[in-house]
Amino acid sequence: MITPQLSKNLRRQVAVVTGAAQGLGYAIAHAYAAEGMRLALIDVQAERLARVAAEINAEGGDALAIPADLSDADATCSAINRALDVLGVPRVLVHNAAVLVERSLLETSLSEWQRDVNIILQAAFLLAQAVWIPMTEAGGGSIVLLSSASSLRGFAGEIAYCPAKHGQEGLMKTLAIEGRPSNIAVNTVAPGVPIHTPMSERSYTEELKEDWLDPALITPAFIFLARQDASGVTGQRVIAKAGEWQLTLPT
Repeated sequence: MITPQLSKNLRRQVAVVTGAAQGLGYAIAHAYAAEGMRLALIDVQAERLARVAAEINAEGGDALAIPADLSDADATCSAINRALDVLGVPRVLVHNAAVLVERSLLETSLSEWQRDVNIILQAAFLLAQAVWIPMTEAGGGSIVLLSSASSLRGFAGEIAYCPAKHGQEGLMKTLAIEGRPSNIAVNTVAPGVPIHTPMSERSYTEELKEDWLDPALITPAFIFLARQDASGVTGQRVIAKAGEWQLTLPT
């Protein structure tokens, strides 16, 4: 297990968090705000996202709400470019946004499949591409993609979610190699405990729901990864538990 390190001061540095209107993204946003980071929050739920940014700002934080549909390539690029224009180069980009709609192969249209995959995988590619040169010119940074058990295993009904999550693991491994010369760390994080989110309310069994935890309890892993660059932890699948985490892939 790895315990917290305080290798880099995050105060006034920029974090971009997608899927920040609720669930784990909401918890990550508040954890970064508590570290004094300036936040660009991206989510398709405009009203809910505005309330999250207002909460953080009312508590003395600095959060910018950027509503965007990450299934759309142009909207994704516009959102991250606005974050760069307004707040500057991010120290960390966390792509947490995802959608899980349980459908079988024959129940899923091409447009439904593409939308779900685009939110998870296409957006990860476009967001990373947009911050790559700015992070390189700034001397480095950290990119974090959200993983899950569906990144390694198949589940009935997850006809789009599983392939997209598997793809994020491959993207992470490739970007971690490409990021070394630019001093950019790239990792995935998978919750190592059941967490209570709107997605898990729909997808968890009743047995898992008995043990689920507040997602805020696993946010220390995201603070740790925000401090990383290619000289530290990169190319890893990080399993985040309450206050601790472990690395599961070789560098």
